[in-house]
Amino acid sequence: MKIIIPMAGLGKRMRPHTLTIPKPLIPVAGKPIVQRLAEDIVKISQEKVEEIAFIIGDFGAEVEERLIAIAQKLGAKGKIYYQHEPLGTAHAILCAKASLEGKVTVAFADTLFKADFVLDENQDGIIWVHEVDDPSAFGVVKTDENELITDFIEKPKEFISNKAIIGIYYFKDGGYLRDELQYLIDNNIIKGNEYQLTDALQNMMKKGTNFAIGKVNEWLDCGNKDATVITNRRLLENSKNEKLVSNTASITNSIINQPCYIGENVEILNSIIGPYVSIGENCQISHSIITDTIIQTNTKIKNANIDNSMIGNYVEYKGDINELSIGDFTTINYNV
Repeated sequence: MKIIIPMAGLGKRMRPHTLTIPKPLIPVAGKPIVQRLAEDIVKISQEKVEEIAFIIGDFGAEVEERLIAIAQKLGAKGKIYYQHEPLGTAHAILCAKASLEGKVTVAFADTLFKADFVLDENQDGIIWVHEVDDPSAFGVVKTDENELITDFIEKPKEFISNKAIIGIYYFKDGGYLRDELQYLIDNNIIKGNEYQLTDALQNMMKKGTNFAIGKVNEWLDCGNKDATVITNRRLLENSKNEKLVSNTASITNSIINQPCYIGENVEILNSIIGPYVSIGENCQISHSIITDTIIQTNTKIKNANIDNSMIGNYVEYKGDINELSIGDFTTINYNV
């Protein structure tokens, strides 16, 4: 089994946090989004995942090393491919052409899921869906009485189905998928200036491929700040088997309202933290109240009252009550 993870997008809805790192490396409940995604797929796979391929933009050597390390932690070989132009989902996947062989799971790196099933790798293909209240904002599928997919509809204006595609796909024959994607490129089959994966899937269905649906218990979005904070909350709520507070954290005269993630070498003094707070390594928090917030690494916060916020790396923030979205290497001091 191979996992293909397209993640070359600029993450504009998550700025300023994506100005310095790609969105899939933003941590939620102490781990990067893309690491949690890969871990979840490995858990449901029957066969060993031998390779994880990441399709990225020009993110630099440090990011590439972090991605390779994530694959290695899961016992897989990491490979890096590049998408230099935003030409659509089909084009993105085809950038990993050399890895499209054998059994393949494709997972777009802005979504997480919770599931309690094992992947049925004997199916021709599986497309994961989640039932939503308003399907007009999503690509949806229609199914027959056997829950095999009969049609794909992008952002239906009238109700057709509430089974929204969440961006995770399994293919028994990665080579067949590769050929269908290449067909789109070679014949310039394009919609909205992009090559669409659903066009390849439609062609595969017409040729006899059966796509079953895979249902997840919960679909967690990381598309913007508010959604990512909510995802952090849900992951912390479901992290009963994970160690959340590092042994190297120093907590003095403070209250930790669990669940919270507190990383290595964090110092907390005279503060109330939580619930639903994630604090990355080497942070210093003092005389503050913080709830429902993601704080990345090497950040200092003092005399603050913060809720529903995301704060980046190497930030210094002093004083005031706020809902914040602060990027890396920022200093804000309300006491001056």
